[in-house]
Amino acid sequence: MALVALLLLGGLAILGPSGLLAWGDNLRLLDQRRAQIATLSHERNELKMQVDALNPNKADPDFVGELIRKDLNVVHPDEVVILLEPSESR
Repeated sequence: MALVALLLLGGLAILGPSGLLAWGDNLRLLDQRRAQIATLSHERNELKMQVDALNPNKADPDFVGELIRKDLNVVHPDEVVILLEPSESR
């Protein structure tokens, strides 16, 4: 009976969810998560810069104007709008 228990524990140590064979999958998942964290950190930093640029006490007029034109489709009477084809847009 003790031999069966020992073999069972040995099998779990090799084939179990935290065993030796799962080690490579865990490392791969860790690398994926680190890449995802790096991407999300970059996006967060960009959003933080945008929020700082929209601070009412020190708003960047160029950025505010760009957002108004993009989101609200507002144009000054003396401006010329050049439309790009979808394949030419960024």
